[in-house]
Amino acid sequence: MANGLARAGLNEPLKPGAGSVNTAAIDMNPRLLLGMVFAATLIADAAQELVSGGRPGSASFPLPRGDTNSLRAHLELVQKARRGGIDVFFVGDSITRRWGATDPQYRPLLENWKTNFFGWNAANFGWGADRIENILWRLQNGELDGVNPKVIVVLAGINNVGSEPGGAEKVEDITRGLRALLDVCQAKASNATVILTAIFPRNDHPAVIPTIREINRHLAQMADGRKVRFLDLTDKLADRDGRMLPGMLNADQLHPTLKAYQLWADALKPLFTELLGPPAKTDHAPPPTGDPTAGPVTERR
Repeated sequence: MANGLARAGLNEPLKPGAGSVNTAAIDMNPRLLLGMVFAATLIADAAQELVSGGRPGSASFPLPRGDTNSLRAHLELVQKARRGGIDVFFVGDSITRRWGATDPQYRPLLENWKTNFFGWNAANFGWGADRIENILWRLQNGELDGVNPKVIVVLAGINNVGSEPGGAEKVEDITRGLRALLDVCQAKASNATVILTAIFPRNDHPAVIPTIREINRHLAQMADGRKVRFLDLTDKLADRDGRMLPGMLNADQLHPTLKAYQLWADALKPLFTELLGPPAKTDHAPPPTGDPTAGPVTERR
């Protein structure tokens, strides 16, 4: 499938020595630029449905975000991917993003990220409020092209679960989306080992816990124990009823605390050591990125 950003002329390589992607064109006319991306994407909609097996509106049908800030973030992440030097590629929504972001409010999480993963060339490609279909679109439009990581860590789906419990149809849709996400990772990085992380419970809407459990059960079935691993932290993060333990969530009862992130790191590091060896004394991953805007944080989850 042709790259939507290439069709729109938005994926020019980063000039040597440049610190970040040039967003002047976005600042000049963000609506026009965003419209170009949508138009380029719509041209390939029929092909998208054939490739992903999804239908428009489903979790398995790639869909770009409609806000300018998310487009800016995507462009920066494409340029980040082009810098190379990435052995461990993290992708997901804000639960992933906050861990490796430069935003001042997440500085302790970034320090934790560096402490745990320095030497493994890890880079974070999470973006806040993304649903599975948005992550699919990002990966199909440059963020994983030519990266060739050795390990991909995936945590996605909580925004598709939302705040309302769902039946078999909802579980099936989200499962298909996660399967499509795995397929894209394997297609673009065929030598990588993919670590599928179980969706974390959320305490703000406990009624969705059975839905999360069922999705995680299907997610576990995608693992083969070799090139696809399944990592479930639920027993460490939550009680028997699936409610997150005290100290694991922020005041919003959705996003993990530093303590919860450390548990995630403790579970990942033995896998990284197995797959990559011990961390090196130097790190070649590109610098971390953050919210492109200078204003208040706009992400939801």
